[in-house]
Amino acid sequence: MAQFLIAFLVFLLMHALPSFGGLRQRLINRLGRRTYMIAYSVLSLVTLVWLFAAFRMSDDIVLWMDHAWQAWLTLILVPIGLFLIVCGLLSPNPASISFRGNGRPGAIVAVTRHPVLWGFFLWAFGHIFPNGEWKGVILFGGFSVFAVLGMFILERRGRRVHGAQWAALTAATSIVPFGAILAGRAHFRMDWVMLLSLFVTIIGTGLLLFAFHEVLFGVDPLLLALYGV
Repeated sequence: MAQFLIAFLVFLLMHALPSFGGLRQRLINRLGRRTYMIAYSVLSLVTLVWLFAAFRMSDDIVLWMDHAWQAWLTLILVPIGLFLIVCGLLSPNPASISFRGNGRPGAIVAVTRHPVLWGFFLWAFGHIFPNGEWKGVILFGGFSVFAVLGMFILERRGRRVHGAQWAALTAATSIVPFGAILAGRAHFRMDWVMLLSLFVTIIGTGLLLFAFHEVLFGVDPLLLALYGV
């Protein structure tokens, strides 16, 4: 359990520290946005692999039993989260996390200006229920809270960095998904990034369900959803 908690703390610090003291912007100015995002993503992936390895090796304290409905909730929420993460990373979005900070905001930004964090939240929240042991609640519950807090951190940083331009930059989008569309400040549209993300989501979900999830994590989500085991 100790290694798991240390890995989780390192993961949280690595994602939280760049938001303080202008460290992130200084690194972007020195390395360039694309280089920074690639390096940051690689480090995040390495830390995430370490975290999940420690998660699998740590002791279990069961809090509740597994049931089929829990797996179905995961099967619904996680593909939506994956779609938002892929689409958010590939779409231009100066107001949030993206590989492409400049240019006309992608179509997903009309849905929410923090698609990556919403996707991360749905992925994490969807994994809480079928992981009814203490370490699962810590990991996925912590991820869920971290994603929500990340939105407030990005909002604060956006107001500080963009100043008077922030209102115009966010006029046609909202934090809450579909909020700007329902308020009439934006219109739903599709672009090539959304279509590509949908394709990646379908392929990625299929690979996880029918092959890699059980190999990587020792759990067959389809078996759990269909038979509760």
